[in-house]
Amino acid sequence: MKRTVLIIVAALAACLLSGRAFAIHPAGPHDWSPAEKEVIRSLWIGSLPPPPLDPSNKYSGNADAARLGEKFFFDGRFSADGSVSCSTCHRPDMQFSDSLPLAHGMGTTARRTMPLLGMAYQSWFFWDGRVDSLWAQAMAPPEAPLEHGITRTRCAQIIAENYKYEYEKVFGPLPDFNEKDYPAIARPAPEDAAAYEAWENMKPEMRDNVNRVFVNMGKAIGAYVRLIMPGESRFDRYAEAILKGDMQTAERTYADEEAAGLRLFIGKAKCTNCHTGPLFTNGDFHNTFVPPREGAAEDRGRAEGMRQVFRSLFNCMSKYSDADPEMDCNELRYMDTDTAKYIGAFKTPTLRNVADRPPYMHAGEFESLDEVLRFYRTSKNPELGHADLTDEELKELEAFLRTLSGTIKVLEPGK
Repeated sequence: MKRTVLIIVAALAACLLSGRAFAIHPAGPHDWSPAEKEVIRSLWIGSLPPPPLDPSNKYSGNADAARLGEKFFFDGRFSADGSVSCSTCHRPDMQFSDSLPLAHGMGTTARRTMPLLGMAYQSWFFWDGRVDSLWAQAMAPPEAPLEHGITRTRCAQIIAENYKYEYEKVFGPLPDFNEKDYPAIARPAPEDAAAYEAWENMKPEMRDNVNRVFVNMGKAIGAYVRLIMPGESRFDRYAEAILKGDMQTAERTYADEEAAGLRLFIGKAKCTNCHTGPLFTNGDFHNTFVPPREGAAEDRGRAEGMRQVFRSLFNCMSKYSDADPEMDCNELRYMDTDTAKYIGAFKTPTLRNVADRPPYMHAGEFESLDEVLRFYRTSKNPELGHADLTDEELKELEAFLRTLSGTIKVLEPGK
């Protein structure tokens, strides 16, 4: 009897010294405490509400706008040589991303293509958050020389030439974008002298005509992209089984290694410091101290992005927004403006389907999940908390991450 008691006491002492108290870590790999179940519930796709409407885009729930936006999204005519569309980098067969370390349109950019899954729930867009709406995000690539390399004026002309009926059905009459009054090269780009001169020589009301059609193009694309959603993954089936107390299904769905990885993800590894909610992202910006690509210029990330979003002609509080600046633009009005804090910080991407879209990080610095996890173990960022993870635990984390893949779906417009 005494020997049995001593053995039990020794076991309890060992658990306490290692931080593995019985109340924190239940005995079986698929046994979860009430607190852990609540975290699992928060990550489960069943906790994701319907995609919200965008108050800055009154067309965000308009089915005709979304259908038109889908056509714009796949139309290569909105590029300098007719070969680049939104879908060039955001490929539906690749999780609406691509397989390149750096995005490539008319040229090669300095950053990786971000996935578009669940963007309706986000407040900031691009790796640096330099715009605050999906419609403003859609307006940036067309005029970027390394992406589509076209002008907003030419975009308006293409819409008038090819989409007049569909556009006017949603947005109302189009102006006559003739070449005499609206030179195709015109755009407000001081770095391009000819384009800038052509833009400045246009009458103010003509410049506004171009801007409004360009904005509506962005709002249509935003209405479409809002519908791109992650589907159910194996993790979600496991989470649902655990929440229902269906242990048979849970054990059939997950290997012990995958369950161990989930336990690390929500516990010891502190992954939910940044990867929270059903989309596995807090939508915020963090400096993970990823080393820059060889030969790359310094990228200030969010520190530069916050400056750009404030001065943007197309932000939530602009005249082109449909939002009430006092009621609907709190993210912008109360944005954290501590520039020093955000130097080198980039947006946390969703981990949904993460195993299907290497390479990783904002400039594709790492080729595999294993590389990412090993780097995090040595990162200087205290938020990561991975320093004491073993090689076996990194493998368990990776096994869990691979269960987050599911079929991508595009919701039916208007539903």
